[in-house]
Order: sequence, then C-alpha cells, then structure tokens
Amino acid sequence: MSISLDRFERIVRAISADPLIRKISEPDSEQDETAVDLHPFETRNIHPDLPSKIRSLFDDGYGEQAVFEAFKFVEKEVKRLSKLRGKTGYALMMDAFNEANAKIRLNALVTESEIDEQRGYKSIFAGAAAGIRNPRGHEIDIGDTPDEALDYLALASLLLRRLDAAGVR
Repeated sequence: MSISLDRFERIVRAISADPLIRKISEPDSEQDETAVDLHPFETRNIHPDLPSKIRSLFDDGYGEQAVFEAFKFVEKEVKRLSKLRGKTGYALMMDAFNEANAKIRLNALVTESEIDEQRGYKSIFAGAAAGIRNPRGHEIDIGDTPDEALDYLALASLLLRRLDAAGVR
C-alpha cells in the first residue's frame, strides 16, 4: 500500500507543479503570465551545473534532500579545486579558502579589501557546510519548506558562481 501512496504522491506533485494546471487553478492570480510558466529553478536562477537529480528531488517534494545534494556538490567542487584530501565540511572550507595559504583564491589577495573578501567567503562556505549541509546529512526530517529549500539552493548557486567568477572552475 505504501508503494501506491508514494506513486499517488508523485503524480499529485507532478500535476500540481505543471504550469498549465497552476494557471487554471489560480485564474485570479496577479502574477505575470510568463512567470507562471517558469520553473522555480528558473525564477531563482539556480546554477545550471547542479546535477539534474537535485531538480528531480525538489520537484518530487524532497526539498531538504535536494539541498543536501546541492551542498555535497559544492563540497566536492571545493575538494576537487583545492586538491585537499582527508578533509570535509567545515575543515575543508576553512583550509581551502584560508587567506594566509589559500588553495582556492577568489581574488589576487593583495589589498586589505581582497583579503577581507577571501576571509568572508571562507566563512560563508564553511558556515554553509556546517549549518546547512551537515544537519541534512545527520538528522531526520529537517522540514524545509519549498521556499526555504529554494533559498538554500540559491545560496549553493551563489557559491558556485563565485568560484566561476574567480576563474577557478
């Protein structure tokens, strides 16, 4: 019976995510018609390099798992780019972006402002690993709403875009 319930849930989620169904069910919506036709990943400009599995998880109602997978992807990218072995999560980020001996340089690290920027992004990457990725890897049922999941996915996208902008990816 649980298989049937799971299948029913997937069907309902897929139907309710369909833009045409949403348009019909919300005829008085004041939203721009073009916005209704866009997937939330497009309206939030989620980074296209995130694996397609993340979008599928989100679409199927597994937002917190999508967030977990997105931050695992960010971590794997940092590990690959930094060539640091034996470190994960917070420790990996602190070492990879350490302004005194950066394995991943986000800028030239010459001016005080550039050093501050490196230090700030080190904290953002490390904080995301500790505060977003880790709880979803160790706890059960975090309970992210779809909007919260999109916010976290937008942060993962920002981190990837910062690596792109630095020319290290």
